[in-house]
Amino acid sequence: MGLNILIIGATGVIGKYITQQIVLAKSSFGRIAILTSKNTLDTKAPEIEVLKKEGVEVFVGDITLEKDVKSAYKDIDVVVSAVGRGAIATQIDLIKWASEIGINWFFPSEYGTDIKHNAASANEKPHQQKLKVRAFAETIKNLHFTYLVTGPYSDMFFAKSSYPAIGSYDVKAKKATLLGDGKGQVALTAMADVGKLVVASLQNASASKDKILIVNSFTSTPDEIIAEFEKQTGAKWDVSYTSLEKLKEIEKEAWDSGAPYATGATLRRIWTEGGTLYDKLRDNAVIGDPPLETLEDQVRQVIEKQSASGLR
Repeated sequence: MGLNILIIGATGVIGKYITQQIVLAKSSFGRIAILTSKNTLDTKAPEIEVLKKEGVEVFVGDITLEKDVKSAYKDIDVVVSAVGRGAIATQIDLIKWASEIGINWFFPSEYGTDIKHNAASANEKPHQQKLKVRAFAETIKNLHFTYLVTGPYSDMFFAKSSYPAIGSYDVKAKKATLLGDGKGQVALTAMADVGKLVVASLQNASASKDKILIVNSFTSTPDEIIAEFEKQTGAKWDVSYTSLEKLKEIEKEAWDSGAPYATGATLRRIWTEGGTLYDKLRDNAVIGDPPLETLEDQVRQVIEKQSASGLR
């Protein structure tokens, strides 16, 4: 009998990709369930119906209420959390309750930037809640954990930004703002691939449990990325650069003024400084080296998405 899986945050920004891939691999697993709010049930009814038709069990409740969570945890083997940045701290209770009810394995919502990449990571503002969750998890001895560190999502990294100075790719205007000198490598993961990597981790339990897995789809530089956009659009783009020093100034001003892009500015500064790079090989092979998207794939998808949208 396969693992019984509960997904929390199943219809969110990254959760929907994780859920989709788990559902596609459902023959490998036992029960697949999600815990969602009444509001999500109402506002995302079509998505929920699709999941139900695929055999996904839907529990409706409040993830901050012990009785709701423990009810959903009944007979579950592994919890895959995909809660958003605003709900990261709720995982402390989710982990506590999982340990009390006999859950075996927990994936905290750590997809994205490595919160323990180097000594400076401990002081980065966007990491603080995840660091608190990690510290609490380390005190729990009867629960296995897997931390899947994917680096930035290429779908978002390649997007048109409302704040171009922190990086932007505008397909319709053929205009881009690149970070740093354009030559610094960034390890990126397609959002769909985050789901594939979660599935690969679940299917390779002995290699995944109690591990921090450093994975990604591909590694590239801003100059290589813009070259691919120009190749696929058949046009020369208007390209400007935001230096690392300028990015640091923008980041400080954003936090000082309470700008909505402050977190994004910090993360992009971290990536530009090399915060997605490592001396060791990636852990993709540890979990079976699943086939993932390429730079070419992601650029093609971004071009299609922006071309089909009403964005100007």
